[in-house]
Parts: sequence; structure tokens; C-alpha cells
Amino acid sequence: MGAFLDGILADFAEHWPIYVSIPIVAALIGYTTKLVAIRMMFQPVEFVGIKPFLGWQGIVPKRAARMASIACDTMTEQLIKPAEVVARLDPQRIAREIEKPLQAAVEDIVRDVAGHYQPGLWESLPVGMQRLVIQRVQAETPKMVAAVLELIKSDVDSVFDLKGMVVTALVKDKRLLNRIFQEAGDKEFKFIARSGIFFGGLIGVIQMIAWLLFKFPLIMPLFGLFTGWFTDWLALRMIFYPIEERRYFGVRWQGLFLKRRGEVAEAYGALIAKEIITPHNVIEAVLHGPLSDRVLGLIQRQLDEQLGRRVGVGKPLVVFAVGSRRYQDMKLNIAEKIMDKLPETMRYIEDYANDAMDIRNVLVTKMKELSPREFEGLLRPAFQQDEWILIATGAVLGFAVGEAQVLLLEHFAA
Repeated sequence: MGAFLDGILADFAEHWPIYVSIPIVAALIGYTTKLVAIRMMFQPVEFVGIKPFLGWQGIVPKRAARMASIACDTMTEQLIKPAEVVARLDPQRIAREIEKPLQAAVEDIVRDVAGHYQPGLWESLPVGMQRLVIQRVQAETPKMVAAVLELIKSDVDSVFDLKGMVVTALVKDKRLLNRIFQEAGDKEFKFIARSGIFFGGLIGVIQMIAWLLFKFPLIMPLFGLFTGWFTDWLALRMIFYPIEERRYFGVRWQGLFLKRRGEVAEAYGALIAKEIITPHNVIEAVLHGPLSDRVLGLIQRQLDEQLGRRVGVGKPLVVFAVGSRRYQDMKLNIAEKIMDKLPETMRYIEDYANDAMDIRNVLVTKMKELSPREFEGLLRPAFQQDEWILIATGAVLGFAVGEAQVLLLEHFAA
């Protein structure tokens, strides 16, 4: 036994630089496999290679629709609902904000419609009379817009698909989806990489001792495989678990993502408010989204009421002069033109709407009120299905580096 130990010590003394390199290489394996795993989560944004199997696309962009849907489910079920998005908007204030640009748009609409449906009559009117007609319509239009907005607020779910808007935005812009996960989990991803150095080095010390004792060729690749697999698995566990703070060997620990809820909430809320649930996007979703035909219906209804009040008992004469079918076409045409002009005019309220909706603070406040288990649902479900790929990649890379270590050791320490 003494001779065996003496031989080991002599071997170590003679080749110590090589043996010391074992835990260093193991630490590098741990660190490198983490960097590769993190990069594979997000890059490349589009598939690179030969479809369907020979190549790679980042896990997050590849599963963009699913991940966006999961993130949006949490957002719309626990953080913010469509009614909350528009609840703070004042239709009367909006009508005042867009009054000037709307007046210019209304003048164009009146001239186009009148010139199309009654060109001879409109052109024969004196300029002063034309101006009077336009001014009357301009005076009524803000009231009509305010009335439509009141109707939208009272039944926002029928005209505004918040989840559809968010999912569409994230699937369309996969880089934005990447940013949500990267910015929300910035410190966690850095921890994953750095933890690989510590845990990899620790396993490397055991690996070095095992090689000194046995010099069995499979030791290095097997330890490399274990290092890549275990450090990836452990780092992911340490990010999300335990959900509640616990004590391990006298040390208090809680999943890093959960412990950092306040910071994550600030980053997440700021990004969502700045890039996704913006006044511009909400207006676009309402006016051009899958439910926009219902908004058109609301405008037509209000337009019909306004025309009824203004024309009054003379309505049959107007219908007779224009024609019943053309009268209906005219109303639809006016409503469609208003819909076309609204996005341009509504951009004048974006600053007001941004302050009034205050999406960032709403999201941050609601996120901080989530329980640890609910908070975990923000990111964790999106990765669960595919995290085995990251762990397996770490294991394969670790095995390959371990095999290279064997060749070097057998060459230099022979």
C-alpha cells in the first residue's frame, strides 16, 4: 500500500502541471457548456442548416408561438386584463386631443363622399354652404368618436384581443421575445455560466484523484459527461428551486429568479410597456385586429344615429335623392373612411394614453403581488419542455472534451 501511494505521489510530482490542469479543464468545461447552452436558447433566431434535422434554431425563437402564448396566459390571467388597459382612458379627453387632426380628416371625408354620391349637387353648392356643411359634420364627429370609445370601454373584450395582440407581436419579432427572457433572467443566466466554473472545478478535483488512482481511459470522458450534465442540471435547479426559501447545511437558499422578484418585475414591466402593450399597438389592434369589424359596426351605429338626428324628418327625401342602396353604401363608406383615418389621428393621443394607462407600473405592482409559485410560472414553463436539450448538449460537449483530455494525458503523462 505504501509503495502504491509513493508511486502516485511520485507520478503527481513529475507530472503535476498536467494533473493540476484536470480541474482547470473541468471548470472550463462547466463554464463553456453553460455559455453554449445559454446561446442555444436564443440563437440563431432563424433556422440555420439543412431542414428538418441537420441544423439548429434557438429554442426560444423556435417555440415562439408556444412561449409567447405561455407568457401571455400568465400576463392576461394574473397581471393585466383588456378592461384594465383602457379603463383609465377618458373618451372626452381623447376627443379633445384629436379634434384638430380629426377636423382635417373629416373635411376630406365629406368632400370625397359628397363628390362621389351627389357630385352635381355638391359642386353646385356655394363655397360658403359647402363650408357650413363641413363645419357641422366637424362639430359632431368628436362627439361620435367619444361615444364609440365609451362603447368600446363598456365591452372591450368584444373588440380588443389582448392575448392575440401580444402573441402576434412576439411571434412576428422573435428578437423581442428573446429580449424578454434575456432581460428578465439576465442575472440568472450569468449565474448559470459562473456556477459552471465552481461546480466543474470541484468535480475536476475528484476526476484528478480518480485518474491518479486508476488511470482508466473512460474516467475522463465519463467525468466530462457528468460535469456537463450535472452542472447544467444543478444550475437550472438553483435558479427556480426551492420556490420558498429553505436552509441547506446552515445556508439559506431560494431560487435566484424568485429571490430577485422585485428586479425581475421592474425589467419585465418596463419592457412590456415599452415594446408591446403600447398605445400605438393597442390602437392598431383595435382598429386593424381580428375584431376590427366590430369596431366598424359601432362606428356605423353611431353614424346612423347622428344622421338620423341631423336629417330628422327629411331622411326619406335624402334616401330618395341618393337611392336606398346607395344611401346604405354611403354610410358604410363614411364609416370605413373614418376607420382609415383614425390610426393617423389617434397617434396624437399616444403621449396622453401612455401616461393614463401607466402599463409599466400596473404590471410591476401586480407582479410583485404574485406568490413565489405564481411568479415562477412567468419563465419556468416556457423552458421545461426543452431544457433536457440544453442539459444533454452540456453532457455531450463534456464527454468530447474528456476524450480529448485522455489523449493529452496518455501522450504527456505516459
